[in-house]
Amino acid sequence: MWITFKSTAAAEIRMLDDLAKYLLGILGKHLDERGTIHRTEMAAALQKLEAAISVDKAAHDDHDALHPHGHAPEDPATHDIEIGLAQRAYPLLDMMRAAKAQDADILWGV
Repeated sequence: MWITFKSTAAAEIRMLDDLAKYLLGILGKHLDERGTIHRTEMAAALQKLEAAISVDKAAHDDHDALHPHGHAPEDPATHDIEIGLAQRAYPLLDMMRAAKAQDADILWGV
């Protein structure tokens, strides 16, 4: 199922409900039928998401340091590209930054 996030500050974004639920959980929100990240919550929500991204990146860096990919760098076809939280959260993070800058809310389910 798709969840659509809307804000007057940015173009709407759609993401699968599992990812939306996960990201909203980081923000302390629940994926209900309808919801809001209110403009007064935006700064704190941004800090929470950015902190989670930093922790995820550090965990991936630590894992990569302990378990280097044994593939030849000249053969990109054999190199697995891991998609981390930063890539998955980017559309919402970008919308949140725009909403904060324009003092706008983010809504879903409307």
